[in-house]
Amino acid sequence: MRTKIRPAGERGKSDSGWLHARFTFSFSDYHDPNHSGFRSLKVINNDLIEPSGGFATHPHRNMEIFTYVMKGSLEHKDSMGNGSILSEGQLQYMSAGSGVYHSEFNPSKEKQTELYQIWLEPKQNGGSPLYEEKDLDAGILRNDLNILFSGNGRNGSTVIHQDAEFSLVHLDAGKTLKLKPNPLFPFGWIQVVSGTLRAGEQQLCRADGLAIEDWNENIDLQAQTDSVLFLFHLQ
Repeated sequence: MRTKIRPAGERGKSDSGWLHARFTFSFSDYHDPNHSGFRSLKVINNDLIEPSGGFATHPHRNMEIFTYVMKGSLEHKDSMGNGSILSEGQLQYMSAGSGVYHSEFNPSKEKQTELYQIWLEPKQNGGSPLYEEKDLDAGILRNDLNILFSGNGRNGSTVIHQDAEFSLVHLDAGKTLKLKPNPLFPFGWIQVVSGTLRAGEQQLCRADGLAIEDWNENIDLQAQTDSVLFLFHLQ
């Protein structure tokens, strides 16, 4: 098994006044041949949107898109007829399929919005666009693995168009969670949303990422402070 940290401070960056963005992988004008996605995981962007700022209506296609609001709120509208304001702790899933248009804005005139936007490449192109919202503070078990999305819908997760699993962990300070290998998913990615913890021998802090290759042994997650992280099991 091999692991490699993607330090938060080494991510790409962009600052356009209303948007302050950090890119784990190559995105837009930021190109890094050593960090151009990981398996089917193509985008992990950490965005800070100033009051009243946002992305005007734009298209997407053939991508599984997840948006998690860390603080503030985000107003969403799309060509499927969906319109809502996501608040802190909510996660939005949009399968762009054969094509969809949407806009995203910070509706506040006073507060910043911080979010993660994550893209997974689907295993097949096309299909009808899909939309769903999840409240990650409601019914989420602490100190356990919560499978949010998967290719087969196991454990009540939402079915996505990729053979992958997207999970959430809320780990209290001092707690340990054992992550077990799964022969169906020999690759993994941990993205720390908040807190500090150890993943096996690796020390991770807020916004760090950890790539896992040839995953064939247990990994102990040991939280040093209250921590939140996303875990991707990938083929």
